[in-house]
Amino acid sequence: MKLFLSTFWILTTLLSSALAYSATAIENRTASTATSQPFPPHRATTTTGKEIDHKNFDDAQVCGSCHGEIYEEWQTSMMARAWEDPLYRALLNKASIATDGAVDNFCTGCHTPIGLLSGQINSDVNRQAPGTENELHLPGVDCEACHNMSAINGLENGAYVLNAQIGDRPLKLGSRSDAVSPYHDTEYSDLHTRSEFCGTCHNVSHPFNQVPIERTYDEWYESTYRTDGVECQDCHMKPVKGKAAIMGPEREDRASHHFASANTTIMQYFGDHKQADRARSLLATAAELELLEAPSNPIPGERTHFSLRVKNTGAGHKLPTGFPEGREVWLDITLTDASGKIVYSSGKITKGKTEPGTRNYKVHLGDDDGKEVDIEVWTVSRILSDNRLLPKGYADERYEFVVPEWASAPLTLDAKLRYWPFSQAIADHLLGEGEIEVQIETIAELTKEIALATVQSPPVAMRD
Repeated sequence: MKLFLSTFWILTTLLSSALAYSATAIENRTASTATSQPFPPHRATTTTGKEIDHKNFDDAQVCGSCHGEIYEEWQTSMMARAWEDPLYRALLNKASIATDGAVDNFCTGCHTPIGLLSGQINSDVNRQAPGTENELHLPGVDCEACHNMSAINGLENGAYVLNAQIGDRPLKLGSRSDAVSPYHDTEYSDLHTRSEFCGTCHNVSHPFNQVPIERTYDEWYESTYRTDGVECQDCHMKPVKGKAAIMGPEREDRASHHFASANTTIMQYFGDHKQADRARSLLATAAELELLEAPSNPIPGERTHFSLRVKNTGAGHKLPTGFPEGREVWLDITLTDASGKIVYSSGKITKGKTEPGTRNYKVHLGDDDGKEVDIEVWTVSRILSDNRLLPKGYADERYEFVVPEWASAPLTLDAKLRYWPFSQAIADHLLGEGEIEVQIETIAELTKEIALATVQSPPVAMRD
Protein backbone atom coordinates (compact mmCIF):
# COMPACT_ATOMS: atom_id res chain seq x y z
CA MET A 1 0.00 0.00 0.00
CA LYS A 2 2.84 2.39 0.89
CA LEU A 3 4.52 1.66 -2.44
CA PHE A 4 1.26 2.38 -4.28
CA LEU A 5 0.73 5.70 -2.46
CA SER A 6 4.35 6.72 -3.04
CA THR A 7 4.11 5.95 -6.77
CA PHE A 8 0.75 7.75 -7.01
CA TRP A 9 2.21 10.84 -5.30
CA ILE A 10 5.18 10.95 -7.67
CA LEU A 11 2.99 10.61 -10.77
CA THR A 12 0.59 13.27 -9.49
CA THR A 13 3.45 15.67 -8.77
CA LEU A 14 4.95 15.15 -12.22
CA LEU A 15 1.56 15.68 -13.88
CA SER A 16 0.92 18.86 -11.91
CA SER A 17 4.33 20.21 -12.82
CA ALA A 18 3.74 19.43 -16.49
CA LEU A 19 0.36 21.18 -16.46
CA ALA A 20 1.79 24.21 -14.66
CA TYR A 21 4.69 24.56 -17.08
CA SER A 22 4.14 27.00 -19.92
CA ALA A 23 6.43 26.38 -22.87
CA THR A 24 7.90 29.33 -24.71
CA ALA A 25 7.33 29.85 -28.42
CA ILE A 26 10.78 28.56 -29.30
CA GLU A 27 10.31 25.50 -27.07
CA ASN A 28 7.03 24.76 -28.80
CA ARG A 29 8.72 25.12 -32.17
CA THR A 30 11.58 22.77 -31.30
CA ALA A 31 9.31 20.24 -29.63
CA SER A 32 7.37 19.71 -32.86
CA THR A 33 10.49 19.16 -34.96
CA ALA A 34 11.83 15.72 -35.85
CA THR A 35 14.70 14.73 -33.58
CA SER A 36 16.42 11.94 -35.51
CA GLN A 37 20.18 12.08 -35.05
CA PRO A 38 21.93 10.35 -37.96
CA PHE A 39 25.29 11.92 -37.02
CA PRO A 40 25.68 11.22 -33.29
CA PRO A 41 26.74 12.59 -30.92
CA HIS A 42 26.13 15.78 -32.93
CA ARG A 43 22.45 16.73 -33.01
CA ALA A 44 22.25 17.94 -36.62
CA THR A 45 19.93 16.22 -39.04
CA THR A 46 18.38 16.71 -42.48
CA THR A 47 14.78 16.85 -43.66
CA THR A 48 15.12 13.23 -44.82
CA GLY A 49 17.11 12.07 -41.80
CA LYS A 50 19.86 10.90 -44.17
CA GLU A 51 23.14 12.14 -45.60
CA ILE A 52 22.96 14.63 -48.47
CA ASP A 53 25.27 14.12 -51.45
CA HIS A 54 27.89 16.87 -51.35
CA LYS A 55 27.23 17.49 -55.05
CA ASN A 56 23.89 19.01 -54.05
CA PHE A 57 25.73 21.89 -52.39
CA ASP A 58 27.37 24.77 -54.22
CA ASP A 59 30.75 26.17 -53.35
CA ALA A 60 30.49 29.63 -51.80
CA GLN A 61 32.22 31.07 -54.88
CA VAL A 62 29.20 30.05 -56.96
CA CYS A 63 26.99 32.01 -54.58
CA GLY A 64 29.43 34.89 -54.82
CA SER A 65 28.88 35.27 -58.55
CA CYS A 66 25.50 36.86 -57.74
CA HIS A 67 25.94 37.82 -54.09
CA GLY A 68 29.26 39.58 -54.56
CA GLU A 69 29.17 42.04 -51.68
CA ILE A 70 28.09 39.39 -49.20
CA TYR A 71 30.64 36.86 -50.42
CA GLU A 72 33.46 39.39 -50.15
CA GLU A 73 32.51 40.08 -46.53
CA TRP A 74 32.04 36.43 -45.57
CA GLN A 75 35.25 35.01 -47.07
CA THR A 76 37.48 36.60 -44.41
CA SER A 77 35.11 35.99 -41.50
CA MET A 78 35.58 33.47 -38.71
CA MET A 79 32.59 31.61 -40.18
CA ALA A 80 34.53 31.04 -43.39
CA ARG A 81 37.62 30.06 -41.36
CA ALA A 82 35.73 27.74 -39.01
CA TRP A 83 37.17 24.54 -40.53
CA GLU A 84 40.67 25.73 -41.41
CA ASP A 85 41.34 27.48 -38.08
CA PRO A 86 44.70 25.88 -37.15
CA LEU A 87 44.09 25.93 -33.41
CA TYR A 88 40.72 24.21 -33.81
CA ARG A 89 42.22 21.58 -36.11
CA ALA A 90 45.07 20.83 -33.70
CA LEU A 91 42.61 20.44 -30.84
CA LEU A 92 40.31 18.31 -33.02
CA ASN A 93 43.20 16.02 -33.88
CA LYS A 94 44.00 15.49 -30.20
CA ALA A 95 40.32 14.95 -29.30
CA SER A 96 39.81 12.40 -32.10
CA ILE A 97 42.85 10.38 -31.06
CA ALA A 98 42.15 10.58 -27.31
CA THR A 99 38.52 9.46 -27.68
CA ASP A 100 39.18 6.90 -30.42
CA GLY A 101 36.97 8.87 -32.78
CA ALA A 102 34.00 9.15 -30.42
CA VAL A 103 33.83 12.94 -30.81
CA ASP A 104 34.57 13.08 -34.55
CA ASN A 105 31.04 14.07 -35.59
CA PHE A 106 30.48 16.20 -32.53
CA CYS A 107 33.42 18.51 -33.08
CA THR A 108 32.83 19.00 -36.79
CA GLY A 109 29.10 19.62 -37.17
CA CYS A 110 29.40 23.30 -36.27
CA HIS A 111 32.76 23.91 -37.96
CA THR A 112 31.88 22.30 -41.31
CA PRO A 113 28.14 21.53 -41.36
CA ILE A 114 28.21 20.52 -45.02
CA GLY A 115 31.22 18.28 -44.39
CA LEU A 116 29.33 16.40 -41.67
CA LEU A 117 25.91 16.17 -43.32
CA SER A 118 27.39 15.02 -46.63
CA GLY A 119 29.12 12.11 -44.88
CA GLN A 120 32.67 13.28 -45.48
CA ILE A 121 33.78 13.30 -41.85
CA ASN A 122 35.81 10.48 -40.34
CA SER A 123 38.82 10.09 -38.06
CA ASP A 124 41.33 10.29 -40.91
CA VAL A 125 39.91 13.62 -42.06
CA ASN A 126 39.83 15.00 -38.53
CA ARG A 127 43.45 14.04 -37.92
CA GLN A 128 44.83 15.70 -41.03
CA ALA A 129 46.88 18.82 -40.46
CA PRO A 130 45.76 21.87 -42.45
CA GLY A 131 47.84 22.38 -45.57
CA THR A 132 49.03 18.79 -45.94
CA GLU A 133 49.21 17.29 -49.41
CA ASN A 134 46.23 14.94 -49.15
CA GLU A 135 44.05 17.21 -47.03
CA LEU A 136 40.32 17.07 -47.80
CA HIS A 137 39.22 20.66 -48.29
CA LEU A 138 35.88 21.25 -46.61
CA PRO A 139 33.83 24.44 -46.29
CA GLY A 140 33.51 26.20 -42.98
CA VAL A 141 30.16 27.68 -42.02
CA ASP A 142 29.21 28.72 -45.53
CA CYS A 143 26.22 29.98 -47.52
CA GLU A 144 24.75 26.50 -47.95
CA ALA A 145 25.04 25.71 -44.24
CA CYS A 146 23.04 28.74 -43.14
CA HIS A 147 20.60 29.25 -46.00
CA ASN A 148 19.52 25.61 -46.11
CA MET A 149 18.72 25.55 -42.40
CA SER A 150 14.97 25.08 -42.24
CA ALA A 151 14.37 24.35 -38.56
CA ILE A 152 16.00 23.57 -35.24
CA ASN A 153 15.26 20.76 -32.81
CA GLY A 154 17.08 22.17 -29.81
CA LEU A 155 19.34 24.91 -28.59
CA GLU A 156 22.72 23.25 -28.25
CA ASN A 157 25.21 20.94 -29.91
CA GLY A 158 24.23 21.85 -33.47
CA ALA A 159 20.57 20.86 -33.27
CA TYR A 160 19.71 22.22 -36.71
CA VAL A 161 17.81 20.71 -39.64
CA LEU A 162 19.16 21.16 -43.17
CA ASN A 163 17.03 20.92 -46.29
CA ALA A 164 17.69 18.01 -48.59
CA GLN A 165 17.33 19.29 -52.15
CA ILE A 166 14.33 17.82 -53.93
CA GLY A 167 14.24 18.19 -57.70
CA ASP A 168 16.53 20.29 -59.87
CA ARG A 169 15.85 23.72 -58.36
CA PRO A 170 17.21 24.38 -54.88
CA LEU A 171 15.39 26.34 -52.16
CA LYS A 172 17.23 28.92 -50.07
CA LEU A 173 15.87 30.44 -46.88
CA GLY A 174 16.60 33.92 -45.54
CA SER A 175 15.34 37.04 -43.83
CA ARG A 176 13.68 38.66 -46.88
CA SER A 177 10.12 38.04 -48.01
CA ASP A 178 10.64 39.88 -51.35
CA ALA A 179 13.82 38.10 -52.49
CA VAL A 180 13.74 36.48 -55.94
CA SER A 181 16.44 34.63 -57.88
CA PRO A 182 16.73 33.12 -61.36
CA TYR A 183 18.96 30.39 -59.93
CA HIS A 184 17.08 29.15 -56.86
CA ASP A 185 13.75 29.46 -55.13
CA THR A 186 13.59 31.67 -52.05
CA GLU A 187 11.52 31.55 -48.91
CA TYR A 188 11.22 33.87 -45.93
CA SER A 189 12.42 32.36 -42.68
CA ASP A 190 11.63 33.98 -39.34
CA LEU A 191 14.21 31.67 -37.77
CA HIS A 192 16.99 33.48 -39.65
CA THR A 193 16.11 36.73 -37.86
CA ARG A 194 16.24 35.23 -34.36
CA SER A 195 19.01 34.43 -31.89
CA GLU A 196 17.81 30.82 -31.73
CA PHE A 197 19.33 30.38 -35.17
CA CYS A 198 22.75 31.10 -33.65
CA GLY A 199 22.00 29.24 -30.42
CA THR A 200 22.10 25.82 -32.06
CA CYS A 201 25.89 26.01 -32.29
CA HIS A 202 26.69 28.68 -29.71
CA ASN A 203 25.50 26.53 -26.82
CA VAL A 204 27.73 23.50 -26.29
CA SER A 205 27.37 20.71 -23.74
CA HIS A 206 29.79 17.83 -23.26
CA PRO A 207 28.38 15.08 -25.51
CA PHE A 208 28.67 12.33 -22.89
CA ASN A 209 28.18 13.94 -19.47
CA GLN A 210 26.22 17.09 -20.43
CA VAL A 211 28.50 19.53 -18.59
CA PRO A 212 27.78 22.98 -20.07
CA ILE A 213 30.98 23.92 -21.90
CA GLU A 214 29.86 27.01 -23.81
CA ARG A 215 26.65 28.95 -23.20
CA THR A 216 26.76 32.10 -25.33
CA TYR A 217 23.10 31.80 -26.33
CA ASP A 218 21.94 31.20 -22.75
CA GLU A 219 24.00 34.15 -21.54
CA TRP A 220 22.15 36.34 -24.03
CA TYR A 221 18.79 34.76 -23.23
CA GLU A 222 19.12 35.52 -19.52
CA SER A 223 20.09 39.16 -20.17
CA THR A 224 18.17 42.38 -20.70
CA TYR A 225 19.29 42.34 -24.33
CA ARG A 226 16.70 39.65 -25.01
CA THR A 227 13.93 41.46 -23.13
CA ASP A 228 14.85 44.66 -24.98
CA GLY A 229 14.50 42.85 -28.32
CA VAL A 230 18.19 42.89 -29.27
CA GLU A 231 19.11 39.76 -31.24
CA CYS A 232 22.56 38.29 -31.94
CA GLN A 233 22.26 39.46 -35.54
CA ASP A 234 21.82 43.09 -34.44
CA CYS A 235 25.44 43.20 -33.22
CA HIS A 236 27.20 40.55 -35.30
CA MET A 237 25.41 41.18 -38.62
CA LYS A 238 24.78 44.91 -38.36
CA PRO A 239 22.78 46.34 -41.26
CA VAL A 240 24.69 48.19 -43.95
CA LYS A 241 23.68 49.93 -47.17
CA GLY A 242 24.14 47.71 -50.21
CA LYS A 243 22.82 44.97 -52.47
CA ALA A 244 22.28 41.39 -51.40
CA ALA A 245 22.53 40.37 -55.07
CA ILE A 246 23.78 42.12 -58.20
CA MET A 247 20.27 42.15 -59.70
CA GLY A 248 18.59 42.97 -56.41
CA PRO A 249 17.48 46.34 -55.06
CA GLU A 250 19.73 48.71 -53.15
CA ARG A 251 18.82 48.29 -49.48
CA GLU A 252 19.48 50.49 -46.48
CA ASP A 253 19.56 47.49 -44.17
CA ARG A 254 21.37 44.65 -45.90
CA ALA A 255 22.76 42.30 -43.27
CA SER A 256 26.53 42.51 -43.03
CA HIS A 257 28.28 39.15 -43.42
CA HIS A 258 31.54 40.12 -41.75
CA PHE A 259 30.15 38.29 -38.70
CA ALA A 260 31.96 40.65 -36.35
CA SER A 261 33.78 38.72 -33.64
CA ALA A 262 36.85 39.04 -31.42
CA ASN A 263 39.43 36.44 -32.51
CA THR A 264 41.98 38.83 -33.99
CA THR A 265 44.71 36.20 -33.65
CA ILE A 266 43.26 33.90 -36.32
CA MET A 267 42.36 36.86 -38.52
CA GLN A 268 45.92 38.14 -38.38
CA TYR A 269 47.24 34.63 -39.00
CA PHE A 270 45.35 34.47 -42.32
CA GLY A 271 46.32 38.03 -43.23
CA ASP A 272 42.78 39.34 -42.79
CA HIS A 273 43.94 42.66 -41.34
CA LYS A 274 40.79 44.66 -42.11
CA GLN A 275 38.69 41.98 -40.44
CA ALA A 276 40.99 42.12 -37.40
CA ASP A 277 40.50 45.89 -37.23
CA ARG A 278 36.73 45.38 -37.28
CA ALA A 279 37.10 42.97 -34.40
CA ARG A 280 39.11 45.53 -32.44
CA SER A 281 36.42 48.13 -33.06
CA LEU A 282 33.81 45.73 -31.71
CA LEU A 283 35.93 44.91 -28.66
CA ALA A 284 36.28 48.62 -27.92
CA THR A 285 32.51 48.82 -27.40
CA ALA A 286 32.38 45.85 -25.02
CA ALA A 287 33.55 47.26 -21.70
CA GLU A 288 34.60 50.30 -19.70
CA LEU A 289 36.94 50.97 -16.79
CA GLU A 290 36.08 53.32 -13.93
CA LEU A 291 38.37 54.51 -11.14
CA LEU A 292 36.31 54.20 -7.98
CA GLU A 293 38.98 55.28 -5.54
CA ALA A 294 42.43 56.70 -6.19
CA PRO A 295 45.27 56.68 -3.68
CA SER A 296 44.83 59.80 -1.53
CA ASN A 297 48.17 61.57 -1.07
CA PRO A 298 50.08 58.34 -0.45
CA ILE A 299 53.22 58.59 1.66
CA PRO A 300 56.45 56.95 0.45
CA GLY A 301 57.23 53.91 2.58
CA GLU A 302 53.60 53.39 3.59
CA ARG A 303 50.74 51.20 2.31
CA THR A 304 47.99 52.63 0.12
CA HIS A 305 45.27 51.35 -2.22
CA PHE A 306 43.06 52.08 -5.21
CA SER A 307 39.87 50.54 -6.61
CA LEU A 308 38.63 49.95 -10.16
CA ARG A 309 35.27 48.95 -11.59
CA VAL A 310 35.21 46.79 -14.73
CA LYS A 311 31.89 47.12 -16.56
CA ASN A 312 30.47 44.97 -19.36
CA THR A 313 28.70 47.78 -21.19
CA GLY A 314 28.39 46.41 -24.72
CA ALA A 315 28.54 42.61 -24.92
CA GLY A 316 25.14 40.94 -25.04
CA HIS A 317 26.63 37.87 -23.35
CA LYS A 318 29.23 37.26 -20.68
CA LEU A 319 32.62 38.85 -21.20
CA PRO A 320 34.44 36.89 -22.45
CA THR A 321 32.29 34.17 -24.03
CA GLY A 322 32.85 30.97 -26.01
CA PHE A 323 35.85 28.56 -26.01
CA PRO A 324 36.36 28.47 -22.23
CA GLU A 325 39.81 26.87 -22.29
CA GLY A 326 41.18 29.96 -23.96
CA ARG A 327 39.05 33.09 -23.66
CA GLU A 328 40.39 35.45 -21.00
CA VAL A 329 39.87 39.09 -20.06
CA TRP A 330 42.14 40.61 -17.43
CA LEU A 331 43.39 43.80 -15.81
CA ASP A 332 46.91 44.90 -16.70
CA ILE A 333 48.06 47.44 -14.10
CA THR A 334 51.21 49.57 -14.13
CA LEU A 335 51.99 52.32 -11.61
CA THR A 336 55.11 54.40 -12.27
CA ASP A 337 56.77 57.35 -10.58
CA ALA A 338 57.93 60.59 -12.20
CA SER A 339 61.17 59.01 -13.41
CA GLY A 340 59.32 56.09 -15.05
CA LYS A 341 60.33 53.52 -12.45
CA ILE A 342 57.69 50.87 -11.77
CA VAL A 343 56.11 51.34 -8.36
CA TYR A 344 53.57 48.52 -8.69
CA SER A 345 52.36 46.17 -11.42
CA SER A 346 49.91 43.31 -11.93
CA GLY A 347 48.55 41.33 -14.86
CA LYS A 348 51.74 40.83 -16.86
CA ILE A 349 52.47 37.87 -19.14
CA THR A 350 54.97 35.27 -17.95
CA LYS A 351 55.70 32.00 -19.77
CA GLY A 352 52.82 32.62 -22.17
CA LYS A 353 50.19 33.06 -19.43
CA THR A 354 48.87 35.80 -17.20
CA GLU A 355 51.01 35.89 -14.08
CA PRO A 356 49.77 34.51 -10.74
CA GLY A 357 47.60 37.02 -8.88
CA THR A 358 46.21 38.58 -12.06
CA ARG A 359 42.62 39.85 -11.72
CA ASN A 360 41.03 38.02 -14.63
CA TYR A 361 37.59 36.99 -15.87
CA LYS A 362 37.40 33.43 -17.12
CA VAL A 363 35.77 29.99 -16.88
CA HIS A 364 37.82 27.29 -15.20
CA LEU A 365 36.91 23.72 -16.18
CA GLY A 366 37.87 20.61 -14.23
CA ASP A 367 38.18 16.84 -14.60
CA ASP A 368 37.04 14.02 -12.30
CA ASP A 369 39.92 14.71 -9.93
CA GLY A 370 39.11 18.41 -9.72
CA LYS A 371 42.22 19.28 -11.70
CA GLU A 372 41.89 22.26 -14.01
CA VAL A 373 41.59 21.44 -17.73
CA ASP A 374 42.90 23.91 -20.30
CA ILE A 375 43.58 21.63 -23.28
CA GLU A 376 41.88 18.23 -23.01
CA VAL A 377 38.31 19.49 -22.95
CA TRP A 378 36.95 15.98 -23.56
CA THR A 379 38.01 15.11 -19.99
CA VAL A 380 35.91 17.89 -18.45
CA SER A 381 33.36 16.75 -15.88
CA ARG A 382 32.69 19.94 -13.92
CA ILE A 383 32.96 23.71 -13.84
CA LEU A 384 35.40 24.81 -11.17
CA SER A 385 34.57 28.52 -11.32
CA ASP A 386 33.16 31.20 -13.58
CA ASN A 387 33.66 34.87 -12.72
CA ARG A 388 33.07 36.36 -16.17
CA LEU A 389 31.27 39.68 -16.45
CA LEU A 390 27.52 39.41 -16.96
CA PRO A 391 25.82 41.52 -19.64
CA LYS A 392 25.44 45.00 -18.09
CA GLY A 393 27.29 43.61 -15.07
CA TYR A 394 30.47 44.74 -13.35
CA ALA A 395 33.24 43.69 -10.99
CA ASP A 396 35.04 45.86 -8.45
CA GLU A 397 38.73 45.28 -7.84
CA ARG A 398 40.82 46.69 -4.97
CA TYR A 399 44.61 46.85 -5.16
CA GLU A 400 46.92 47.43 -2.20
CA PHE A 401 50.64 48.18 -2.35
CA VAL A 402 53.47 49.91 -0.49
CA VAL A 403 54.82 53.08 -2.06
CA PRO A 404 58.61 52.70 -2.27
CA GLU A 405 60.54 55.31 -0.35
CA TRP A 406 62.49 56.17 -3.51
CA ALA A 407 59.34 57.02 -5.51
CA SER A 408 59.26 60.55 -6.90
CA ALA A 409 56.05 62.51 -7.45
CA PRO A 410 53.78 62.37 -9.23
CA LEU A 411 52.76 58.74 -9.70
CA THR A 412 50.93 57.64 -12.86
CA LEU A 413 48.38 54.84 -12.81
CA ASP A 414 47.85 53.07 -16.13
CA ALA A 415 45.07 50.46 -16.13
CA LYS A 416 44.24 48.41 -19.22
CA LEU A 417 41.52 45.81 -19.72
CA ARG A 418 43.09 43.15 -21.92
CA TYR A 419 41.73 40.24 -23.97
CA TRP A 420 43.08 37.27 -25.85
CA PRO A 421 41.17 34.36 -27.45
CA PHE A 422 43.65 31.87 -25.98
CA SER A 423 46.98 32.15 -24.24
CA GLN A 424 50.32 32.00 -26.01
CA ALA A 425 51.06 28.92 -23.89
CA ILE A 426 48.02 27.09 -25.32
CA ALA A 427 48.92 28.11 -28.88
CA ASP A 428 52.52 26.94 -28.43
CA HIS A 429 51.37 23.64 -26.92
CA LEU A 430 48.98 22.88 -29.78
CA LEU A 431 50.89 24.26 -32.76
CA GLY A 432 54.51 24.46 -31.68
CA GLU A 433 56.39 27.35 -30.15
CA GLY A 434 56.19 30.51 -32.19
CA GLU A 435 53.95 29.07 -34.93
CA ILE A 436 51.30 31.68 -34.25
CA GLU A 437 51.53 34.99 -32.41
CA VAL A 438 48.59 35.51 -30.10
CA GLN A 439 47.22 39.04 -30.30
CA ILE A 440 46.66 40.79 -26.96
CA GLU A 441 43.94 43.37 -27.40
CA THR A 442 43.11 46.36 -25.21
CA ILE A 443 39.37 46.72 -24.63
CA ALA A 444 39.48 49.75 -22.34
CA GLU A 445 42.10 51.93 -20.67
CA LEU A 446 42.38 54.71 -18.11
CA THR A 447 45.25 56.79 -16.70
CA LYS A 448 45.38 58.85 -13.55
CA GLU A 449 48.08 61.10 -12.10
CA ILE A 450 48.50 60.73 -8.36
CA ALA A 451 50.21 63.25 -6.11
CA LEU A 452 52.40 62.09 -3.25
CA ALA A 453 52.07 63.52 0.23
CA THR A 454 54.69 66.03 1.18
CA VAL A 455 56.53 64.76 4.23
CA GLN A 456 57.67 67.50 6.54
CA SER A 457 61.19 67.03 7.91
CA PRO A 458 61.46 67.27 11.70
CA PRO A 459 62.72 70.65 12.93
CA VAL A 460 66.46 70.90 13.44
CA ALA A 461 67.48 72.02 16.94
CA MET A 462 69.50 75.21 16.91
CA ARG A 463 72.65 75.50 19.00
CA ASP A 464 73.72 78.60 20.82
